[in-house]
Amino acid sequence: MENTTLARSIRGIGYSIRSTDPNFADLPAKLDEAEALGVDFVELPLFCWTLIANGQVMREPLERLVRATRGRPFGYTAHGPLAINLMETPARIGAHAALLDAAIGVAQAVEAEHLVIHTGCVRDPDETFAVGYARQREALQRAGDRAGRAGVTLCVENIFRFAPMRETASPSRLASEIDAIAHPSVRATLDVSHAYLRCADGKLDPVAEIAALAPYARHIHAHDSFGLPSVSWAMDEAERLGLGEGDLHLPIGWGSLPWKTLAASLTPEAGAILNLELHGRYWSELPAQIDMLRALTGRAPLPRAA
Repeated sequence: MENTTLARSIRGIGYSIRSTDPNFADLPAKLDEAEALGVDFVELPLFCWTLIANGQVMREPLERLVRATRGRPFGYTAHGPLAINLMETPARIGAHAALLDAAIGVAQAVEAEHLVIHTGCVRDPDETFAVGYARQREALQRAGDRAGRAGVTLCVENIFRFAPMRETASPSRLASEIDAIAHPSVRATLDVSHAYLRCADGKLDPVAEIAALAPYARHIHAHDSFGLPSVSWAMDEAERLGLGEGDLHLPIGWGSLPWKTLAASLTPEAGAILNLELHGRYWSELPAQIDMLRALTGRAPLPRAA
């Protein structure tokens, strides 16, 4: 697959680590694992660490994180807090903007090139969608200025609707929003599985939607699913897998997403990073999944099962 459009656009591969100890005790071993796998980037889960309190960076934990991440042969990206919602109501958006500002500071400190945040959503029944999108554009303009000064690119990720969301951007709508913002430090994260889930919910063509967002995508999240929104009650992740529903974060090749076709046609922004987001229960598949990323980017043969 050496000559695919994806292979020509990607400059590095990586994956999101699963590190949850608030004192980063498990982080060195996680980074050792990444070093042994020979990846180009590691995505740090800022959203699950004790680093920010009431919109302010906690100095001592940040210093420990910086020490723990130094001296590695790979670069970093970071996933910001999942709670950030730049389409929130005026009474609440200030806290979300402060949380994002703090996350940019953390990303700068660990020298992360990209800070991934989710696109916003409208939940309040009295809010109009147009006002929510306008509020997010204004907030991203300001955050883009801050990120640019910090040497960080904000990569806004497409998500899917789940209760109690009333609206969140489809991939093509996110593309139009980023185009309207026109800020060099505000680009997209294309999450392929999220795109399929959002398109199933909205009865949209996922191929066309992904094609619309791809040129704005400096970051790609790769994981598999069956593109089926979650509608059933389930207690355990194994049950959700059995139903084939929801945001499963499966190993690539376990679901039904057409990865070989996507690799041949997907055209992200030149110099993009391809990052695997694997659910922790499937961690034993990680080495084979790194081989899969190399195959999708033309660095190794594609496994037969793909």
